[in-house]
Amino acid sequence: MLRFITEELIGIGQFLRRNFRETVVILSATLFLTLGYYYPIGNEWQNSLLYYGVFPILVILAVLRKNPLDFGLRFSNPRVWGKYVLIICLISAVVLFAASFIPGLQSYYHIGSFKIIPYFLTSCVSLAASEFLYRGFLIFGLSEKFKEGSILLQMVPFTLLHLGKPGIETISCLFTGILFGYVAYRGKSFWPAFLIHLFINVFFVGLVNLRFG
Repeated sequence: MLRFITEELIGIGQFLRRNFRETVVILSATLFLTLGYYYPIGNEWQNSLLYYGVFPILVILAVLRKNPLDFGLRFSNPRVWGKYVLIICLISAVVLFAASFIPGLQSYYHIGSFKIIPYFLTSCVSLAASEFLYRGFLIFGLSEKFKEGSILLQMVPFTLLHLGKPGIETISCLFTGILFGYVAYRGKSFWPAFLIHLFINVFFVGLVNLRFG
């Protein structure tokens, strides 16, 4: 029995060494998402910046010993992903306008004393950090081994993090998570996914509060 346990422990250790990069990326991303949910620090944008932005970059530098720019932080080629951003935002505006009439979404996203500029600024920080975690740290941290499969892998935690929000939104994350991931992977940058997500968020919340508030 002792020999069996020892052999299995050695086998697990060898497995983790063979998959060191992927283990570090998946474990740390999962840990940061969990800590951000159970032990929030400050307000939303401060919490996101620390857990989803600063901590992953520290892992890249201290544990993986890589350049954070290689994890989607470069703009790469805006000529490639700029078209995706423009087309998706235009289509999203039409869909979001129709969705703004859904009572459940109206009530969930109604904000008392809503002010568009402060909301935009805080959204920039919180969404930049969260998008980096999903479409930067996870995609480019896993793409070395999983290639395009990293797009699907990052979609799972992205969708699960939306549990508790309106059902139609959470279900849509199955598709938007893949779409955002594909655009980031194709453009070799997390920035297009951030711009699209920022537009969707600010456009819809602004529309609901300024029109129905």
